[in-house]
Amino acid sequence: MTTMAAAPTPTPLQARLPVDPNATGQLKLSRVNCYYGQHLAVADVSLEIPARAVTAFIGPSGCGKSTLLRAINRLHEVIPGARAEGLIALDGANLYDGVDPVAVRAKIGMVFQKANPFPAMSIKENVLAGLTIRGQRLKSGAADDLVEECLRRAHLWDEVKNWLRRPGGSLSGGQQQRLCIARAVAVEPDVLLMDEPCSALDPISTLAIEELMRDLARDYTVVVVTHNMAQAARVSDQTAFFSVEATGEPGRLIESGLTADLFSAPKVAATRDYIEGRFG
Repeated sequence: MTTMAAAPTPTPLQARLPVDPNATGQLKLSRVNCYYGQHLAVADVSLEIPARAVTAFIGPSGCGKSTLLRAINRLHEVIPGARAEGLIALDGANLYDGVDPVAVRAKIGMVFQKANPFPAMSIKENVLAGLTIRGQRLKSGAADDLVEECLRRAHLWDEVKNWLRRPGGSLSGGQQQRLCIARAVAVEPDVLLMDEPCSALDPISTLAIEELMRDLARDYTVVVVTHNMAQAARVSDQTAFFSVEATGEPGRLIESGLTADLFSAPKVAATRDYIEGRFG
């Protein structure tokens, strides 16, 4: 049986997790459980996610990483019968305590595994879509400035600046994913959640998204789900490892910490086995 190569150890720069007690976008999860009907999918997760940093969720398929990600911005409950229990707080405010889910999603944006630009909308209209849905209208000049700013943040402006009226679906896969990121940042969230944003992309597009994640962490809290150990090591400041004891059992948080520490000296044997490719 072929054994996967171990992921590279992160650079010392990635070990210095940014700490700013005044920065917005700090997430706290305490005793979080996620259900699909009567089935407990994620059990007893407590985790602090610092602001203005990249936190990676890693672990085998079926351990609840994406479910937990969707629970953070209250997309999990959109599924009939699904619910979350426990505390999920943004800057100290409980997101499940009488808060409008739409308001939560304005503060916590989501980028999905498959790029999903609105096919009937132009590139420009896609960037402004979040504001349009909220009924927010900008004057022409302000709208143009915002589109340029968001596309520059998404490292896409130079590639599309002459084609803003073209359909968003006419772009390549990597460009479409960056367009979705531009759309997400246009509504000025505090947090960006990314669910395997590079899984369908070629290596060049993947590198562009990884560089973008690091740049976005200067202004946003970024949480990314990834199955790519090398990617987690390259882009994240903090890593949380999830796993399941057996098929049908709920996913649990096994270990979390600075990415450099977790990859070089994990405290739990299961973490080491996963990172070194012995399972998952």
